[in-house]
Amino acid sequence: MDLGFWAIAKQEPEYLALVSPDGGHYKAGQLLARANQVSNALRAQGLSAGDAVATLLPNCAEVFEIYLGALQVGIYLVPINHHLVAPEVAYIIEDSEAKMFIGHERFADLCGASATQAGLAPNQCLEVGKSHKIAGFQSYDEIVSASSSMDPDGRTIGDVMNYTSGTTGKPKGVRRPLTGQSPEDAALGLSGILFLFGIQPREDNVHIVGSPLYHTAVLRFSGASIHFGHTIVVMDKWTPEGMLDLIQRYKVTTSHMVPTQFHRLLNLDESVRKSYDVSSLRHMIHAAAPCPVDVKHKMIEWWGPSIDEYYAASEGGGTVVNTQEWLSKPGTVGKPWPISEIAIFDDQNERIDEPGKIGTVYMAMSSGDFEYHKDKDKTKSNRIGKFFTVGDIGYLDEDGYLFLCDRKTDMIISGGANIYPAEIEGVMMAHKAIADVAVFGIPNEDWGEEVKAVVELNPGIAPSLETADDIIAYCSDKLAKFKTPKSIDFIEEMPRDPNGKLYKRKLRDPYWEGKQRAI
Repeated sequence: MDLGFWAIAKQEPEYLALVSPDGGHYKAGQLLARANQVSNALRAQGLSAGDAVATLLPNCAEVFEIYLGALQVGIYLVPINHHLVAPEVAYIIEDSEAKMFIGHERFADLCGASATQAGLAPNQCLEVGKSHKIAGFQSYDEIVSASSSMDPDGRTIGDVMNYTSGTTGKPKGVRRPLTGQSPEDAALGLSGILFLFGIQPREDNVHIVGSPLYHTAVLRFSGASIHFGHTIVVMDKWTPEGMLDLIQRYKVTTSHMVPTQFHRLLNLDESVRKSYDVSSLRHMIHAAAPCPVDVKHKMIEWWGPSIDEYYAASEGGGTVVNTQEWLSKPGTVGKPWPISEIAIFDDQNERIDEPGKIGTVYMAMSSGDFEYHKDKDKTKSNRIGKFFTVGDIGYLDEDGYLFLCDRKTDMIISGGANIYPAEIEGVMMAHKAIADVAVFGIPNEDWGEEVKAVVELNPGIAPSLETADDIIAYCSDKLAKFKTPKSIDFIEEMPRDPNGKLYKRKLRDPYWEGKQRAI
């Protein structure tokens, strides 16, 4: 069975490989030719295997051109979050030692300032778009179009080097050693994650991309799908009804989603939800944040047994659970992948074997190791033997299913009791007035910390003391008193990135200015 877009596109050049946000349709042969031009253009600009190219792009066809073009000639692709500011972008460009920076005209000011601060020369910078807004940047289209569409010589597989989010300290690049394999031999490694969910290659699957492609999982899953020969439908900006429209129009079967998107889909009027045909859905995979049990139940009622879940990180993973398993153990994030191992350790780095006992979650993968680029101390600090952690807290039940409680850095310690905000947030999300919620600890002279909730209300509901009291009363018979929020603040929009990641520190830190947190 042939895997890998490069091989499949040669065998079946006429199949629809990509639908871009502007409605453009790219046949496999067209996309392959364009990827080859990218490979040859990067080579002509002086890049070779082991070098890095950084990108700052919206969701667009060029993301896949560059992904396929860079990876088949041994280059590390470094996608950068376009919500960062210039010093943060420049840091990633410099830290990754990127020899080429490709930015989009939409982010002209950011790209120009970032390139200047990173000390890049004009011949190291390409602009995607037709406006030539970015001073000193060459035209991506002109450089690529002038290059050969033939297969580049000496093809060898590269990799994606994503940068961690940097919620504590500067972000670090997750860098894996290159294998030296041909792209065709490496195709199983690029796409094999889909087998965990029962997704097969060369079937009539259609994968919709509704989250930003600079995120690790979004690019990994859409890349895996394109290497399986599936059609990719790309959204520029996700909206709930926009997604439903594309699901119906293209008979979408798979996606990678986050719980925030589920919640916003469920907030649509029932008449709107029922007006779209979602019967094509097979594997709507979600991760990245805890999904409230009530929200997931409602999605399963609507979309049927198509809601799959996994737990992993940019560094690796993880666990997986399908709908049927989850319904038998609501709240679980599943059992380990066949090539993965999960262990729970206490604060003394002793492994916990007792089912149900909470500790720090560690993972190990047999498929390869990683290091944090230029940071051996961080690489070492999160390891116990072969295991690594990203700081999540959880437990394994008697059947080996993993349940997550929260991030260690988010845990509240009040009067010596450990309180997990994710549990409280899950309860609060079921309240009819709440669109989004964040729970964290704030200073309390007697108890060390107390529970604070910040709430984004649904449209049409105004912040008021009465609304706050109603929410607290709602929680009081569903949560122990020490877990129930002592106070609620309201916010117009929660500080989440487009992939659903909540920047909780932006909410919590002002309450702790001049004070030391308990953890």
